[in-house]
Amino acid sequence: MRPTGLLHLGNYHGALRNWLELQYRYECYFFVADWHALTTGYDDTAGLQSAIREMLIDWLAAGLNPGVSTIFVQSQVPEHAELHLLLSMITPLGWLERVPTYKDQQEQLKEKDLATYGFLGYPLLQSADILLYRPSFVPVGEDQVAHVEITREVARRFNYLYGREPDFETKAEKAVKELGGRNITTYRQLRKQFQESGDAQALERARALVNGNARITMADRERLLGYLEGSNVSILPEPQVLLTASPKVPGLDGRKMSKSYGNTIGLREDPDSVTRKLKTMQTDPARVRRTDPGDPDKCPVFDLHRIYSDDATRSWSANGCRTAGIGCLECKKPLIDKVVAEISGIRERAREFQENPELINNLIAEGSEKARDTARQTLDDVRRAMHLRAE
Repeated sequence: MRPTGLLHLGNYHGALRNWLELQYRYECYFFVADWHALTTGYDDTAGLQSAIREMLIDWLAAGLNPGVSTIFVQSQVPEHAELHLLLSMITPLGWLERVPTYKDQQEQLKEKDLATYGFLGYPLLQSADILLYRPSFVPVGEDQVAHVEITREVARRFNYLYGREPDFETKAEKAVKELGGRNITTYRQLRKQFQESGDAQALERARALVNGNARITMADRERLLGYLEGSNVSILPEPQVLLTASPKVPGLDGRKMSKSYGNTIGLREDPDSVTRKLKTMQTDPARVRRTDPGDPDKCPVFDLHRIYSDDATRSWSANGCRTAGIGCLECKKPLIDKVVAEISGIRERAREFQENPELINNLIAEGSEKARDTARQTLDDVRRAMHLRAE
């Protein structure tokens, strides 16, 4: 996430809540994208450090666990910048210019000067952010699938250009022998099954065999994985999209919740303020009077009921709206209770980090160093493939 200030319920339900579940199912990397904040906010960076800390407090208070995932700040891992630079050497300009959000944001942010390479190149920096950790999946909503697709294209182009090392087959055969014992025979059999009959299960078993072998070097591992499918090394594997649910989170005026619209409810906002805002939140315009029936599907408040309320409460709310059996304030009451309870819990958990700033300092240092350990391995392979370092 870009550090643009305190998070709101739209950020929480749109992405952060998914992260809380994913961290216990996968090895996850979450980072504050402070360099990305410069792509549109390069002219005012005075509040950047404060925004970074506040975002990390929001993450931790919401439930992100640094004990099971890697949490860091992008600019503390300079390998992101180096991989971005190297990928920029091979990425056609046309690929960046056709990214859907490129022209859209130029239209939406006309007041800003976005005629910069940083803005044009941010999808490539995003690709470097992803590929640096050679992930299996990137969790995104449907509106972000295009960014993952350009990442896959960049990885494919890089592997095509640099994955064909001299004497590949000789080196791959030598690597096979490093597997040791029965693993040599098993690898050869599984490779033959896949290449002769396209047996996907054999391919997966062979990959597991290679990835689970601690005796071989990283370079040999990549050779063996590439040898399974052909004659090149997949130095930067193409990540897959992991589509995550992104419920519609309406703002106080019925539009999408966004700071630019000034219609948000903050993740750590004062409960009294939350209550006042929700009481005056826009409802179905057709309900001018208490006795007018409404349509829940046209009411932004009901979108919040879909997120926060159980089936019984949603049924009560929808029926009461359509029959004018309940008023809008009455409909909002159980919703207000749920939202205030959630935000109060987050506020309470945040207090520990606000009162002990050293906890955040330690988190940034430890998480960034852990991320660098992985990033360095990738950069070593990339440099070697591009002949920027000796074998």
